[in-house]
Amino acid sequence: MLAIIGGSGLTQLSNLAIVRREVVRTPYGEPSGALTYGSLCSEPVVFLARHGYGHTIPPHRVNYRANIWALKQAKARGIVSVASVGSIGADFSPGALVVPDQIIDYTWGRESTFFEGGETPVKHVDFTHPYDAGLRRRLLAATAAAGEVAVDGGVYAATQGPRLETAAEIDRFERDGADVVGMTGMPEAVLARELELPYAALNVVVNYAAGRSDSAQGIVFDDIEATLQTAMARVRAILEKICHV
Repeated sequence: MLAIIGGSGLTQLSNLAIVRREVVRTPYGEPSGALTYGSLCSEPVVFLARHGYGHTIPPHRVNYRANIWALKQAKARGIVSVASVGSIGADFSPGALVVPDQIIDYTWGRESTFFEGGETPVKHVDFTHPYDAGLRRRLLAATAAAGEVAVDGGVYAATQGPRLETAAEIDRFERDGADVVGMTGMPEAVLARELELPYAALNVVVNYAAGRSDSAQGIVFDDIEATLQTAMARVRAILEKICHV
């Protein structure tokens, strides 16, 4: 069973044939919402809205540990994360789809491990390649099967939020090698790695980042919303295909 975590613009899967919803508890508190079980093209799927089904949980308040633990308990075999991002590199225009292959973590203060010492032994995980190669290939194949094009690879800069970044911060991220910027990629990815859950991301570019192109003087949120809604319809079509690749 595949797990899908939906971000901004994907608080529900309209094409998911829902079977049941389940409220779960974990040793780390409550997840962002009930787990929604159903099927896409006759394949079982469990869906979770990262920010809650009313989009009420800001990025720095998401209980990432509870979310990943709950999906592991649900016997998910892998996680596809859908998230909106801003474009840092000139090659990533609004509306583009990206399947990143690297992360730079700029977040702070988030609960980022299941192994905190004390009575629990510390566990070090290899995070050289933060996204699962096999699941990335499936995402790219599903994108092609849906008649879409996704950028294969890119460096995701994970920021604290919920505010957007300054132009100077975006300049710094570019110098560091980042291509897109978002607020939820970490610690989600490393927590999945700790629980040995394959994890990959489908990023939707919804705007140029601060100081770039038409965001040079500021971010126009109405434009972001319009791009997001159009792009999420394409994302739903891709997710329907991933069950068959």
